Amino acid sequence: MDHTKRKITKIAREVNKFTVRTLKREGIGSSELDFIHMVRKNPGITQGEVCKKLGIDKGAGARLVSNIETKGYLIRKPNPQDKRSQLLYASEKANHLKNSKAHIETIFYEWLCEGFSEEENKQFASLLDIVYQRCKEESKNDFQTISKRIKE
Repeated sequence: MDHTKRKITKIAREVNKFTVRTLKREGIGSSELDFIHMVRKNPGITQGEVCKKLGIDKGAGARLVSNIETKGYLIRKPNPQDKRSQLLYASEKANHLKNSKAHIETIFYEWLCEGFSEEENKQFASLLDIVYQRCKEESKNDFQTISKRIKE
């Protein structure tokens, strides 16, 4: 039984909704943000690799790259291994965008926890850290444990 009633997901969804709405004012959509994030986390990745990891088709990926590059968030460099492809890198503007997104999320989460006492904030943060570390460990293991449970 899910004791959380998926509230972590629901909270994250609302924070994301607000963040996306706020970033749209800067001219960045959610799919563009996902693409930029993937490039930031994997400097020198090819467009095809990003498309595969995000599960989008090559045509959509090409349009995203073009739009994001025009907005100044991506830098393309020739791929020395394959002259047909280019390597993608995040620009300084993209790094600032990451800080902007983190800043927006931080303000939202601080607001959510304003009603907690100092002790409650410490307990909550400690429990969240336990859950987060377990999640990251499962991710590093390519979600093997949870994938088995889904198949059962």
